Formats: sequence, C-alpha cells, structure tokens
Amino acid sequence: MSQFVISAPPQASVAVAGSDARFPVRRVFCVGRNYAAHAREMGSNPDREPPFFFMKPADAVVPAEGTLPYPPLTSELHHEIELVVAIGADGENVDARDALSLVWGYGVGVDLTRRDLQQQAKDTRRPWDWGKAFDASAPCGPLHAVADVGHPKEGRVWLDVNGENRQTGDLNELIWSVPDLIAEISRSVKLAAGDLIFTGTPAGVGPLEPGDKVSAGVAGVGEIAFTVGKKPAA
Repeated sequence: MSQFVISAPPQASVAVAGSDARFPVRRVFCVGRNYAAHAREMGSNPDREPPFFFMKPADAVVPAEGTLPYPPLTSELHHEIELVVAIGADGENVDARDALSLVWGYGVGVDLTRRDLQQQAKDTRRPWDWGKAFDASAPCGPLHAVADVGHPKEGRVWLDVNGENRQTGDLNELIWSVPDLIAEISRSVKLAAGDLIFTGTPAGVGPLEPGDKVSAGVAGVGEIAFTVGKKPAA
C-alpha cells in the first residue's frame, strides 16, 4: 500500500437511491449551451455554435439537500438545473450508438455559477474556473441505476425558487443527446467509471439569494430541494 506525505483526501461520492452504497466521483464534465433557448439567453446562436465542455472538481459535488453555502467573491449566484449522467465503465473513442453501455445511472444536479466572475472571465478571455469550479458548486441528488429508470430521452426538467417556476424544459430539447455527449467527450479523453456528466440547462437561469428555497427535478429521474445559506462575511 502506498504511503502519502500528507493524509489522503476523502473520496468524493454521491448517494445511490435505495442503497447504503455510494457512487465514487472521479471527474465532473459539464456541457455549455446544450439547450437552444438557454444558448440564446446567454447571447449565443445554437444553430452555429456547438456545445462545449468545462469541468468542476470532484469535491464540488455535494448532496442537494439541507442548506448549501452561498459562495464568496460573488453577488450573482445563479442556478442551472441539469440531468446528470453517471458513467460506470471506461470508454475511449466511443461510437454514439454504443455510448449508453457506459452509463451506470442518472441523477438530478444543479450547476451553481458565480455569474459575475464568469462574465469577467468571458470579457477578458480567461478560463471560467473561478465562476464555475468553486466549493459546493455541483449539488446532486441520489443517483438512480439504469435498471430502475432506464435511459430517459424525454421528460420535464424544472427548477422553482420559493415556489415560483424559474426553469422549464424537456430532455428532448437537448441539442446534443446523452449518447452524443458521451461519444464527443470520449474522443478527447478516456471516460472512466466514476465520471459524471452534467448535460446542460434549459432557459430561465437566474440569481439566488440567501434564504431562497430551491426545488427542482427531472421527470422519471428524481427531485431535489435545498436552501441557500447566508453570504459569507466580507
């Protein structure tokens, strides 16, 4: 057994519905502008610009429940509801027709975004990391095995804040389907068991304030609910 010069960090993981077992998280891939209406609201043309990818650290994944911290360095924390794909087998240069064989299951997650920091990065043509890859920026509900939920291709994707609907879309509106996303990622890097893919968000993204109560879900997959915590001291 290897010895480390410092204590090894705990393994990031996600709960599994109906089980005490957990799904270990290796990497988190996110796709941008994968719903046409959201691409337009962010100032892009989905007919000309294909989706692109960014990443979050594995330990950004936290349970989508209880009270989640309002992050520092921002006054524009935004919500983005997404279907999450959990990869259960390795794959490289995967054909889209075979891509679903890599999927272990699905969940519901929110890509939390420090929109002001993301916009600053866009304006200066710098990486998005500080806007996207912060602590607790990827709350995720329990994962459901394919054996239980199948491979959802359609169904309502929604997010409410304080009981008022903010986001509504349908999985059949994805510009790139789940098989397409898996195939595309696998051409760049070898996908591995433990990887998560956040598949993109419908239109209606917006700000969250301390005390806001968020409820969200993907039809046929699950629902989540959490509260936004206080802003950190300056």
